[in-house]
Amino acid sequence: MATQLLMPKATAVWLVENTGLTFKQIADFCTLHPLEVQGIADGDVAGGIRGVNPVQNGQLTREEIAKGEADENYRLRISEPKVKVAAPKRRGPRYTPTSRRHERPNAIKWLVRNHPELKDAQIMRLVGTTKSTIESVREGTHWNTANLTAMDPVTLGLCSQIELDMEVRKAARQAGITEDAPEGTRLLTAEEALSRAQYAPEGEEGASEAPTDDAFDAEREAESVFAKLKSLKGSDPEADDRD
Repeated sequence: MATQLLMPKATAVWLVENTGLTFKQIADFCTLHPLEVQGIADGDVAGGIRGVNPVQNGQLTREEIAKGEADENYRLRISEPKVKVAAPKRRGPRYTPTSRRHERPNAIKWLVRNHPELKDAQIMRLVGTTKSTIESVREGTHWNTANLTAMDPVTLGLCSQIELDMEVRKAARQAGITEDAPEGTRLLTAEEALSRAQYAPEGEEGASEAPTDDAFDAEREAESVFAKLKSLKGSDPEADDRD
């Protein structure tokens, strides 16, 4: 997008008063008519306007002015801004390419069926349609109702998944709908994990299990084996002869 001059008439006033540029050069730079610049010089135009220095606001350099004063055929060039400012978003329905416009009723049918909480204004923003079209699809009075097939607007390329999710969350908040995340789809806090581990019923994963009877039986069996080995060692006659 081409850089636009700020306050062109006030800039022209300053250039007329402080430079030796021709009326045509100033007119071309400020997008004015040469006669209008001449009227500024004569005092007939912009009598109450205070001149604005384009050098101070970074839209023109001293070197550029010097080039124009040295050559009356030189066309002044506006300086590139140091900071890029995003263009304001255009209000109104979203533009939809001609090749995809016939898919909008299918997307409307999908949105109405799967997200009834969405308002008409939100569907209009997502799909780029009109309120009358939404009502005709919702009520089944659309001229092509028999051939409509509910299709995801993201798949059709009419909007992005981020835009759709944002509008759905906004509509859910306004409607008071709260969705709990399914088990296992979010991380538990430390307090929740400790509480669940402490109060989990027996047999549930994470519950603390007490020692079983099998463990005690195995321990007793081991003790009996060692006792028998000691008794056999004590009754060994060869061991007594060696002593």
